[in-house]
Amino acid sequence: MKTVLEGIEMPAEELTDSFRNAMSSFPSGVTIVTTVDSEGEWWGFTATSFCSVSLDPPLVLVCLSVEAQCHPAFSTATSWVVHILPPRHRELALWFSSKGVDKFSRGEFTTNAQGHPVLEGTCAVLECEASARYGGGDHSILVGEVTRSHVHDDEPAVYFRRKFHTLTPLLETTTSA
Repeated sequence: MKTVLEGIEMPAEELTDSFRNAMSSFPSGVTIVTTVDSEGEWWGFTATSFCSVSLDPPLVLVCLSVEAQCHPAFSTATSWVVHILPPRHRELALWFSSKGVDKFSRGEFTTNAQGHPVLEGTCAVLECEASARYGGGDHSILVGEVTRSHVHDDEPAVYFRRKFHTLTPLLETTTSA
């Protein structure tokens, strides 16, 4: 058994690495978030920091690095679309997490009524209106009110310890009385 020494802080670099490893141990779904700016240009990014916030009203949040090329577009966007990805979109998720690439040169995108790019073949699509934005260290927290939700039959991709996975149901055990 290890003991914790109180009052001794971890060096910053060690804490950063340890925190990154700890967070990668928490499985997450994989999303691509898209918007369109006032000039009609499409923007998007991959996010694993995504969750529901409220059922009434229906709110979700997603986190975006302040260093991301698309950050200015999302900082002023009045709406965006969250796509929950199945495993077959693994390469597209990696592509959308890359810097300096034409993100929409891959994938099958259509547009919704607001002109936002909408990816085909997803597990779910959530169309959101901007509700709030918060600073969160080196990220912005974007809160959106869901105005439309489309659910499809695909199983989601899972991101765990810096790798993509699929869901495997646990065997259910029954107890007899």
